[in-house]
Amino acid sequence: MYSPKFTITNKLLKHIGIIEASKEVIDHAPLLPYYEREFRKDALVRTIHHGTHIEGNELNLGQAEKIIDGHIVVGRDRDIQEVINYRKVMEYIDELGSRNYELGITEEMIKKMHTLTVQKILADEQCGQFRKKQVVVRNNKTGEVTFRPSDVALVPALVADLVDFISHPQDIHPVLKSGLVHYELVRIHPFIDGNGRVARALSTLILFLEGYDIRKFFSLEEYFDSVATQYYEALQSVEKEKGDLTNWLEYFTEGLAIELSKIKDKVEKISIDGNLKKKLGKQIMLSDRQLKIIEYIQEAGYLQNQAFKTLFPMVSEDTILNELKELLKTKIIKKKGKTKGAKYVMA
Repeated sequence: MYSPKFTITNKLLKHIGIIEASKEVIDHAPLLPYYEREFRKDALVRTIHHGTHIEGNELNLGQAEKIIDGHIVVGRDRDIQEVINYRKVMEYIDELGSRNYELGITEEMIKKMHTLTVQKILADEQCGQFRKKQVVVRNNKTGEVTFRPSDVALVPALVADLVDFISHPQDIHPVLKSGLVHYELVRIHPFIDGNGRVARALSTLILFLEGYDIRKFFSLEEYFDSVATQYYEALQSVEKEKGDLTNWLEYFTEGLAIELSKIKDKVEKISIDGNLKKKLGKQIMLSDRQLKIIEYIQEAGYLQNQAFKTLFPMVSEDTILNELKELLKTKIIKKKGKTKGAKYVMA
């Protein structure tokens, strides 16, 4: 079985501590359904864009988002297909994670991820099939050979060992396990192309299955892509350290700590009063207009009657006042003043 070598350092402990603290806040924040949807969509778009961009995809974030939403964009066929494919990969791991897949991760699932990743990019006979020749891994930015993967003859056995490692209970923190699997699949490089995307997707799936889905608000890909040379250097560090994964894990956990800290801060800024859910005793269900009102108040600080036409140009004042009454009733907002100059603010 795969037996990784690493040391639990103060840096690792610090990063895991930040991850756990952020996870606690994010998992228990009583967010409105609107923000729940927006956070998940934002994470999905960032994951797909940066997950393909780091591999040399030339589309920008806006173009990637349009493709994800089903719009046509002008770009290289391969770039567009990569975005379409990686969205399918994310949908696949989301489906597996949502079902809390009890049978664990299998070789067939990894091959399925690869097939989805390279559909219409590689020949059909190469999709979901282990490579049959020796290759080298190059930095897409510089062209430099970053490392030489395992001998082609060893690939099936190495993947089987990795699957065995994933499937058996380990006394390893889920975040570290995710990082270890990420590196090992990249090192084995089982496929002719698409290994980086499959490794990052598999790493994310492990977090989902180990109870670290964190409401699916996070994207590690943006961190990896922000300074791609650091990502490749962190991967290379293992070989330089004679198989010791400590530096790589410090880099990997730092990325998740940074990403979750940002989300935690964002969640805290827009989260409704933590006691609200308890007061209501049920899920908060609001109309689209009510959600828009809350978003406006949170951005502007308050809402007054004279802003109604700007916010809802085709809606009567009475209708808006009725929406406000419902928000006042649930104590999500409160009213300051009694005249038409009164301000509606977050409670």
